Amino acid sequence: MKVLKFGGSSLTTASSIEIVNTIIKRVSSETKIAIIVSALTGVTDKLIALGQNAKNAKENGDSYKSFLDELHSLHFTTAQNLIKQESHTYIFKEMRKLFEELEEVLKGVCLLKELTPRSVDLILSFGERLSAQLLTQCLKDSGIDAEYLDARNIILTDTTYGSAKVDIETSFSKINKYFNEHPSIQVTTGFIGLAKDGTTTTLGRGGSDLTAAVIAAALDAEEIQLWKDTDGVMTANPKRVKKAFSLESLSYEEAMELSHFGAKVIYPPTIQPAYVKKIPIRILNAFNPDFCGTLITNREIKGTKKVTGITSIEEISLMVIQGCGMIGVSGISARLFGTLAKAKISVILITQASSEHSICVAVDPKSAQKAKTLVEEEFRLEIQEHTINKVFIENNLSIIAIVGENMKKTVGVAGKFFSSLAKNGINIVAIAQGSSELNISVVISKENLAKALNVVHQEFFLSETKTANLFVVGCTGNIGSRLLEQIKESYEKILKNLKLELKLVGIINTKKMFFNEDGIFYPDYRAILDWHGEPANLEVFIDRMKKMNLPNSVFVDCTAMTQPVEHYCSALESSIAVITPNKNGASSSYANYYKLKELATTYNTKYVYETNVGAGLPIINTLDDLVNSGDTVLKFEGILSGTLSFIFTTFTGDRKFSDVVREAKEKGFTEPDPRLDLSGMDFAKKVLILAREIGAGLELKDVEIVPFIPEDCFKADSVEAFFEELKKHDTYFDNMKNEAEAKNEKLKCIGIYSNGTCKISLQSIGMDHPFYQLKGSDNVVSFETDRYNVTPVVIKGPGAG
Repeated sequence: MKVLKFGGSSLTTASSIEIVNTIIKRVSSETKIAIIVSALTGVTDKLIALGQNAKNAKENGDSYKSFLDELHSLHFTTAQNLIKQESHTYIFKEMRKLFEELEEVLKGVCLLKELTPRSVDLILSFGERLSAQLLTQCLKDSGIDAEYLDARNIILTDTTYGSAKVDIETSFSKINKYFNEHPSIQVTTGFIGLAKDGTTTTLGRGGSDLTAAVIAAALDAEEIQLWKDTDGVMTANPKRVKKAFSLESLSYEEAMELSHFGAKVIYPPTIQPAYVKKIPIRILNAFNPDFCGTLITNREIKGTKKVTGITSIEEISLMVIQGCGMIGVSGISARLFGTLAKAKISVILITQASSEHSICVAVDPKSAQKAKTLVEEEFRLEIQEHTINKVFIENNLSIIAIVGENMKKTVGVAGKFFSSLAKNGINIVAIAQGSSELNISVVISKENLAKALNVVHQEFFLSETKTANLFVVGCTGNIGSRLLEQIKESYEKILKNLKLELKLVGIINTKKMFFNEDGIFYPDYRAILDWHGEPANLEVFIDRMKKMNLPNSVFVDCTAMTQPVEHYCSALESSIAVITPNKNGASSSYANYYKLKELATTYNTKYVYETNVGAGLPIINTLDDLVNSGDTVLKFEGILSGTLSFIFTTFTGDRKFSDVVREAKEKGFTEPDPRLDLSGMDFAKKVLILAREIGAGLELKDVEIVPFIPEDCFKADSVEAFFEELKKHDTYFDNMKNEAEAKNEKLKCIGIYSNGTCKISLQSIGMDHPFYQLKGSDNVVSFETDRYNVTPVVIKGPGAG
């Protein structure tokens, strides 16, 4: 026999009940079955509200009767659409009986102005009783021999209303007797039972699943099928982790751990009866019945996955009891937990320092204040004598737990867990791990829960593929648009070769900005920004980026402006990596440069600015490798301006200097105003950055720039006026060029660092110089170090583009 339980989510409308009917037909054709049902979706909540409305209603009860009518309409409309015409008279009669009984109960609540737990249980029972009647008649109409079974005839409980305990021995006896006497398929009400005094009880959270497990255990069923609205048990909550996927199988222990820590697909009491009888539980999707679902069984551990699933409790409070008077004193824990147990306050998590100086317990926030008051009363004398501090409550916390039998004695699981959180700036407040090594739980800030779930899920289940969430400033500028174009062209290759998904989630230009946590389609980002973007505001953009709190967030500044640089520190402090070609950060004050580097280290993130110097050439990385390997850089010199490199490489033969500069501008090698390049200031920033990478604490003013452009050229009123003025000095430049060529040399603008000083100047160099053969807009730099003091390290290549 198989026991099939259908949840309320699969009993939503007449059409969804028809799907359930089809599933039952299929399974019943293969084996004998029993059926357990929940109330129609949303009905339990409606009944709770109905009871409260009746309690608070005026004498005539009008305010609750409208809610009752709504419930009445829902069920009768469903019946009308579901049940065959010839069966309407019978089903409507049965449903009217139930609604009349419900109305009498509500009248009593209204008159007494009292809603006891006992009354609540009776009111809630009508949800399952109505849905079971509906499904029974639906099955009969389709030719299935089905009978309605009120679980109160077979499930006996105590009188703990709202969460009654099943009398297993008596219930098993009644179940066996009833099923032996009734060979038809029994459609049983889940969630409800009967106390020994004859009152109706409910079994609490997941009660219908428990009904199925108890009946299955009593009948020694071969399998329990719990039909839900998800594809089995997922690796994590799919509402929080979009890349969560279904688990093929779980052990009973793993399922219990996952359910205890918030996995709502299955509840701990359900597993116990099945575990005792070793009955497999299969979680299936009523809306995807062909999917195999998740099998929970007493399975052997197979495979290499160290973690089976990730689960969480969204909101907890942490109560901390500490004091020097606790050290070595016996009975403290017993008094603490005894006090909480007497008040029926459930402890979710416990952690205690080995010194016994402090004990932390996680409780439901609704119980936190009560727990604090009771514990402080219990330890009143110790608190007065200052041997124990006042109890401290920390709120707005969550628990995230990793579960898996393969974690046992596997080295590095905890380290991987903790480091994945640390890399994303998620602080751990408390840690708990059972001796069974089946579960590691950590307490974190509630605001970081979604981020933590995604980070940990990626680490353990998608470790082959990482996702970087990109926020790009200057997305439609020269650099930004080319970057996004390159990512679009290389996306699949990067994903395949580097196992890295580059997800664009935020973009901004000078006019508009747009966000999409699910990702912005690269080919359409301009159109999306134009059509759906909101007015650009960099402050708001940065704030939104931080509040989205996505794992592996990257702030990409593709501008040359100073405003984005002002937010680098804030981004790094939020564990958001900063990647930029913008030199204004690394060439700002030395104190700020140092602070940015320190923040990246402190918050375990990245501040990357390789393209600040030499565009795509690996100059900064090479220099850092030399320094980090213990080498000492004695001197470097380089041509680090693609603009100046092009100008002086092209300035040969009969070419006029002013014509060469104009050509450079027309080809896009210069800024709109070439004077910005010819001033040497941009070059100076690059030299300064390299000097700082070596360890020199220099400021921009310390870089000496020897002018080679006449001063009156810089004083021109406009760019065109500048060219006119520059033309007047062509002879001056011709003389320099001719003088160099006469010595078989070339003019090059070179930056030099030596003995702690930096200098940029126009030089005439001979054929023996490593920069002599430089072509076009290429950059070149040479490093003379302790290890490379005879032949320097030379890096040469395109300096722009």
